[in-house]
This record gives sequence, C-alpha cells and structure tokens, in this order.
Amino acid sequence: MPKRMIYVTFRKRGLHHFPNAPNQVAYLASEHRHTFWFKVSIEVQHSERDIEFHIFQDWLESLYDQDVLQLDGRSCETMAEELYGHIVKRYPGRSVEIDVSEDGENGCVLTWCE
Repeated sequence: MPKRMIYVTFRKRGLHHFPNAPNQVAYLASEHRHTFWFKVSIEVQHSERDIEFHIFQDWLESLYDQDVLQLDGRSCETMAEELYGHIVKRYPGRSVEIDVSEDGENGCVLTWCE
C-alpha cells in the first residue's frame, strides 16, 4: 500500500541575513529580502484525504501573520524546523516533508518519517 501524501504551497516575503557568510558571498551578511516559497507535504490516512488542502494551507499561512517576516539570521532549514514544530503538535504521528526556498531558487528539504 502506498504512503499517501498531500502537499500545499504558499509564499511569504521576509528579511534575513547570514551573519557568518563566507567571503565569496559576504553581501549575504547584510539584511536582504526574499520571497520564501514553502511546499509542505503531509501524510494522509486514506484516498479521500482526512486533511483538506485548503484548510491545511489556510492554517499554515495563518502561522505567519506579519506582512514581511523578520527572520534575523534564521536559515531556510531553521524555518522548516520551526514550521514542523507547529505541524507535529496539530497532526502527530504523520510523515512530513517541508521544502523552503529563497525566491523559488535555492533552498532546503527536510523530511520527518513516521
């Protein structure tokens, strides 16, 4: 039997910086803006989806109530870990995969398997 996963996407503008940026990309140490793209996949229990796309997406977006996120030195990986902390409280015991990228270009994928 396959593992059933659904996914939702959303975007959020944010400001951050990379305090320990290597010399080749020293400009990243200064605060700069990105549009952060999120793709969140979560395990569902059956083919009729016990988690509805729109409800899940709306809830995730509601976790980011600022027009522009103030992320300080937090990375895409840290953002994914923080988001997972919210998801696992509401939907325990499910596999989750979170993809966070800067401008849909470069990012991370973190996977938690249950």
